[in-house]
Amino acid sequence: MEKKKQFQMPHTYIIIFGVILLAALLTVFVPLGKYETKEITYMMNGEEKSRTVLDPESFQYVLDENGNKVTKIAPLFGTEDFGGQGILNYVFEGMTVGDKNGTAVGIIAFILVVGGAFGIVLRTGAVESGIMRVIQMTGGKEILLIPVLIVLFSLGGAVFGMGEEAIPFVMILVPMFIAMGYDAVVGIMCSYVATQIGFGSSWQNPFGLAVAQGVAGVPVMSGAWFRIPMWIVFTGIAAVFTMRYAMKIKKNPQLSVAYESDEAYRTEFARNGRDLPPFTLGHKLVLLTIAVCMAWTIWGVVAKGYYIPEIASQFFVMGLVSGIIGLVFHLNDMKLNDLPKAFDQGAADLLGAAMCVGMAQGIIIILGGTSATDGTVLNTILHGLSEGMKHFPPVISAWCMYLFQSVFNFFVVSGSGQAALTMPVMAPLADLVGVERQVAVVAYQLGDAFTNFIVPTSGCLLGALAAARLDWGKWARFQIRFQAVLFVCASATVLLAVMVGLT
Repeated sequence: MEKKKQFQMPHTYIIIFGVILLAALLTVFVPLGKYETKEITYMMNGEEKSRTVLDPESFQYVLDENGNKVTKIAPLFGTEDFGGQGILNYVFEGMTVGDKNGTAVGIIAFILVVGGAFGIVLRTGAVESGIMRVIQMTGGKEILLIPVLIVLFSLGGAVFGMGEEAIPFVMILVPMFIAMGYDAVVGIMCSYVATQIGFGSSWQNPFGLAVAQGVAGVPVMSGAWFRIPMWIVFTGIAAVFTMRYAMKIKKNPQLSVAYESDEAYRTEFARNGRDLPPFTLGHKLVLLTIAVCMAWTIWGVVAKGYYIPEIASQFFVMGLVSGIIGLVFHLNDMKLNDLPKAFDQGAADLLGAAMCVGMAQGIIIILGGTSATDGTVLNTILHGLSEGMKHFPPVISAWCMYLFQSVFNFFVVSGSGQAALTMPVMAPLADLVGVERQVAVVAYQLGDAFTNFIVPTSGCLLGALAAARLDWGKWARFQIRFQAVLFVCASATVLLAVMVGLT
């Protein structure tokens, strides 16, 4: 009897290319639309902030000289300078769009620099030695690390908008949990996913919540009485879900979606597991360097407003100092030329994720970009969906806002970017349908953050998966159930916010 072929999830590159073709198809049928912009001001921590946002009443279709709506079909081949952005140019154009502050080119550089820095750290052998000591210290109670780490990382997302900063932690936690008998999924859940849980249920996140509330015209950082319990509930859901999954994998590792990709880690640990690796002063100094770098990063983000360029450079310093320590203490027989070799290897391990970031950005390029003032397909989609919500009762309208933000996050993954683009439309729409603006902000929070850890257009997610050596397709198989749980709970939260009259 012939064995039935098992379905194989397509590679991330293939999935993105499929979405590129879909985006190109939309350009055939959806006319271009644009908004005008305006300056708004709001108070944050006693300081007046300003932001340029679109005017929701100013939408208009781009018309030709005869008054007909204009469509701009994406050409098969073309660049920004020659014929417009073409379908087959999405890789290069996507990788080079924007600047260093959070757009594709900046995230790509961040991923490669952090990967290189941690390549040096891993070359010292300090992380492996530290992991073995942690396992020894837990004494069979490793499961308790899961809720502790999820709470800590969720706090990071809630308090200072932690996101990209989680990628280096994935490189540490994934091998640790695999060595404990779990899998890469547990490591990602305890780090990157936990930050996004906190980001979405935050009561003081300066990059998402504060921007959304400022744009919506409600007091910044208000509504904490509702959001703090919301954070506790969703963080608890993540912890319980992850612990149940971890216990299942501990009993039967072959049930893991990451079983094959984790094999390299298991082989390495099996090779070295019988003899406890040395844990010298040099190893301790490298781990101390990592801890100092993390503290420095948190301080920089909170106190100085550090972002991707500064954070990347901080991790480079961490890698450099760790390499010097490795040379001085002869860790893992390190020599001077091992530093650039380890940096190259670390960056190479995350090259696939960096490529995906650029490819995913190509989707936005095909749709015309995210500028409110330019004629784009995305602006027309935003206008059309918002118009469709006007005819629903308040409860349904609020839920539709959450659904809309979840879908729109596929195209605009940036939390502050999505807030600036959608909240000027959602806030007055909330007034029109009898929903409090604060509820519209909750819908934005939950919709923006919770899909961040499944959409293949998220650069942070792809970076975290690459650090864990896990394909997006396999990760998505695991995430479907968790996304279903979050969708139900988030929907209930939005409805509850309407019923209690959150203001």
